[in-house]
Amino acid sequence: MILLGACAGWSLITAAAHDGRPEGMLLAVLAVAAGYAAGRVSGALLPVAAPCVGAAAGLALAVVLPRLSPGRWYTAPLGYAGATAALLALATGAACCAAWAATAPGLRLGMGALACAGVPAGIVVGSSAGCVASAAVLLCAVAAGSARGRGPWLAGLAAAAGLVAVTVWAVAAGTLPAGLAGALADRLPPQRVPRWEDALRLADRNSGLGVGPGRFGELSQVLPRTPLSDGRPHSAPLQQAAEQGLIGVCLLAAVFAWVLYALWRTSRPTPVALTAGAALTALAALASVSNALSFTTVTVGAGLLAGWATARPWMGDTMTSGR
Repeated sequence: MILLGACAGWSLITAAAHDGRPEGMLLAVLAVAAGYAAGRVSGALLPVAAPCVGAAAGLALAVVLPRLSPGRWYTAPLGYAGATAALLALATGAACCAAWAATAPGLRLGMGALACAGVPAGIVVGSSAGCVASAAVLLCAVAAGSARGRGPWLAGLAAAAGLVAVTVWAVAAGTLPAGLAGALADRLPPQRVPRWEDALRLADRNSGLGVGPGRFGELSQVLPRTPLSDGRPHSAPLQQAAEQGLIGVCLLAAVFAWVLYALWRTSRPTPVALTAGAALTALAALASVSNALSFTTVTVGAGLLAGWATARPWMGDTMTSGR
């Protein structure tokens, strides 16, 4: 709560300094906090049913919700590919957590089938990123069953998320070899890399307080030439750097690091903690290359998954002994 409060407070400070619009950041903080609180409560009462219902809801939203399902606009710069892929990854992670929490073999098999549904759901909606993210979470969930310690696994997840963010930063800075940078750019929607370069340019000029929340679209040199622009660079770290300076980037990284720390300390089984960590790492990677965190459904889902994975189930005998 202290970190989320710091994120909200810093967005207000940078907004006051540059006449920015902090409403988007405040809504994201509120969504994560509300999702986390709801996840802790529902996960304590219903450690299997709550993530199961959440997984089914996430899959349904990714397939049915019009603004998250692909259409002719899907490959445009404004597209919703990142949000769809993030929902599929979070839904797969929630279903895997429910499977690991279940004790009855039949129930665990059913939760496993629900978890596997994320990959074909990605095919149905045309999200290759969603297929890859869901498959990666599934593989990590299977591997988590044989894990003996959490520390090295969670450290590896943190390194993977950091590697994606550093690669995006390097692409924006033009420090990657030309061949590798070209190969990466070819797999991204048009104007994505110019947006990143624009965000890094603003961050270099305003490394302290940034240009103010919500002002990237006003000051960008690329967006005026981009049709259907949503005013974002489609990279959470670069957007934070451009709009809220280096402190904003550090706060964003600190929130992710705290989530991994909470998963390391949770009393839930190790496979549950590691599976949730894998899904949230997939979200972090997607947020580095898209605008996934701009969708309230995604930020609420991230909070819910973190809450389910760190909740303490309430057992009748434990409550009685506690009295």
